[in-house]
This record gives sequence, C-alpha cells and structure tokens, in this order.
Amino acid sequence: MTSSPVRTEFALSEDELAFFHKNGYIGPLTIYTPEEMDQMWKTVQREALDRSHAAYPEVDKGIGAPNIFNYDRHLDIDLLARHVMNQRITDRVASILGPDLLCWRSEFFPKYPGDEGTDWHQADTFANASGKPQLLWPGESEEEFGAGTLTVWTAFTESTRENGCLQVIPGTHHQMNYDESKQMDYNEERINSEVKDGVPRGFFGYDYRQLQKDPNWKPNEEDAVSFEMEKGQCIIFWSTLMHASLPNIATGKNYRMGFATRYVPTSVRVYPDTDHIEEYGGSISLDKWSAVLARGRDEYGHNKIATETLRGTKYLPA
Repeated sequence: MTSSPVRTEFALSEDELAFFHKNGYIGPLTIYTPEEMDQMWKTVQREALDRSHAAYPEVDKGIGAPNIFNYDRHLDIDLLARHVMNQRITDRVASILGPDLLCWRSEFFPKYPGDEGTDWHQADTFANASGKPQLLWPGESEEEFGAGTLTVWTAFTESTRENGCLQVIPGTHHQMNYDESKQMDYNEERINSEVKDGVPRGFFGYDYRQLQKDPNWKPNEEDAVSFEMEKGQCIIFWSTLMHASLPNIATGKNYRMGFATRYVPTSVRVYPDTDHIEEYGGSISLDKWSAVLARGRDEYGHNKIATETLRGTKYLPA
C-alpha cells in the first residue's frame, strides 16, 4: 500500500507521505477557491437534473435508491469529468498509488438539515451491500484481500460540525474491523431513525454493525478527528480508514454536500465478473459504466476504459 513519491507539481512531500501512511489520511487540501467552487457547484446542480445521458438513468421510488442512481455522474457531467482528472488531486493520489490511476466511482454525499450522521465504517472490497467484491488488487481473491481504494472527499459546500462534517479515526486503516463477506439487511425505515450512543447515526437504510467481526466491539470515538472545511477543499483517505459523519443539526438551508471520487492503480480489477450492483434498495446495470484513466497509462487492460463522457466530451487532464 506504499509507493515511491511521484515527482510532479502537486506531489505530496516526504513529511506528508509519512503522515499519510501513519494516519491513513491527508488534508484538508485546497483544490478550488470558494468562489471557483461556488460557480462549479451551481453549474453541476443544474446539469445533474438532466439524467438523459446518466450512466444509470433508472428512476426508483425507494428512499435509499437515489444513493445508487447518483453514482458516477462524472461519466456524463463535463465539470465532474474535469474534476476527477484535476492535477491538484491526481498528482497527490499518484504520490501514494503510483503514476497510473483509474477513477472507478464517484458519489454525491448530501447532508440536509435534520439528516442523521453516517455510521462509522470501513470499506475494502465494497462487497458489503451487494455481496460480491467490487475491487480486486493483484494477488487478491474473493477470500483474501486488504487494500481498498483511495477516496478523495471534496467539500462542494462549506462543511462544519453543525451541518454534518466528515470524521475519521487516524491509524485505523491498519486493521479491518468488519467482514464484508457478511450481509447487511436493507430497511428504508431505518433512515433517520437510529440513535447510537446518543448520536443520530445510520447507514442509508443499513446497520453497518451487522458486519462487525466482534459484535461487542465499538470504535474509539475519543480519537476521532472532525474536518471542518471550506468549500473547494478535500480530504484524501484510505477507504479502510474508519470514517463517519456527524448529523446535520443546522436549520434553514444550511446543507452539506460532499463529492467523493475513488481511485485505484490500473492493475486493479474493478467489478470483476459483475454486470450489475444491488445496493440501497436499488439495482443498476453496469452496461454504461467505464473506468476513467485519470492519470498515466493502462498497461493491463483489466477494465473497460472511457475515453470520452457519455455526452461525447473527451477526458483531458485539468
């Protein structure tokens, strides 16, 4: 899970890399000015309403289903396509993963006033909901794995403790506390109805505690770091790092919008032997899915690679 530093304009320094490998995260890092992000988010909000070219255009009545149908809008929205290839992001990710990078998924993470926090969790193969590994690194099998993905969580709006900021527990990426081969039961009635240790927390209709290796174990929240971020800043972290978010206790229109982009080296197999995903009460076909070569070259040919968006715009480094 380590590699030699990549000597590029925005590469992480030796001290930053040492901090990352010890703690599992780095940031906040500024990718856009607040003014740039304001303009970008206004445009993305408007364009996201048009699902005519979305990779997953299905409409589902379930409460949790919008989570899955809003995956991968970088495949059809030009500004998000540029975002996943932004050199301020990819150079830093390359410092950790090496020069050849795939962006294999993106996700919106909204938190509106009254929304519960997101429960503590780790993800390695992302098999926790659909029951089948979505990532396999070289040498891994469905029985043996342990690398995960690098997540870049960018604040598209201001992120505060009041409106539900991201949290991590440093150093926890060294040990998985969950068994993703177990199955979680989806129940949309759980959404915004769970309180754990006095904090409203849930997992989009699932109870992540069902995956715990030790049912009596609890995360040490005293070690948690809460990231209050300006719009346009990001955190880079291993998906295997314990992470969560606070509930949004704000009033009015003070919502928090995070946008996560997920990266792996080109040597990783994405969605091996899988043609659809079933999560959050919804199901999507992967017919229109492709990975994006966010940086470098693909010398493996393991995955379907998109050279242009579903609207026909070429993917170019930003």
